[in-house]
Amino acid sequence: MRIITGKYKGRHFEIPRSFKARPTTDFAKENIFNVLNGYIDFENATALDLFSGTGSITLELLSRGCSQVISVELDRDHHRFIQECLKKLSTVNCIPIRGDVFRFVKSCKQQFDFIFADPPYALKDLPEIPDLIFEKKLLKDNGVFVFEHGKDHDFSQHPHFVEHRSYGSVNFTLFRVKETADE
Repeated sequence: MRIITGKYKGRHFEIPRSFKARPTTDFAKENIFNVLNGYIDFENATALDLFSGTGSITLELLSRGCSQVISVELDRDHHRFIQECLKKLSTVNCIPIRGDVFRFVKSCKQQFDFIFADPPYALKDLPEIPDLIFEKKLLKDNGVFVFEHGKDHDFSQHPHFVEHRSYGSVNFTLFRVKETADE
């Protein structure tokens, strides 16, 4: 696993072979971040990485200058791996949380400029995640939510849908909170 760009560009981390998590491929990660550069300035942004897995997205967000990243991962070994990677980078801008994403989202009181979620593609509750993010108002105005999922899901009718991108078997749907003119 490598960091694509930013202050930690080119850093590599060896993922243990025993891991069940599949990190977002470098090809897909590089392409989706190229798209995101048109939507958000990561410098000093606050970010939330749900179903963090190997921490690939968390590390990329930190490298791109996010002021704070909260990384939520349930698996004990994956969480420990993320903590080890953060130690190697000597960064203090990340809060790695070992816990259930659904419980975290339901109790979270913070809003974020950017949210990334990469749940297991076979997760039974996967289709409910975008609604949950917006019900809990976790995104700031003009915040961006990127949802990685398999090809079997279509979120184009969601009220906060912005666009869909596909890179091989990896699908990303982008959502956004639209600024309201009345506020």
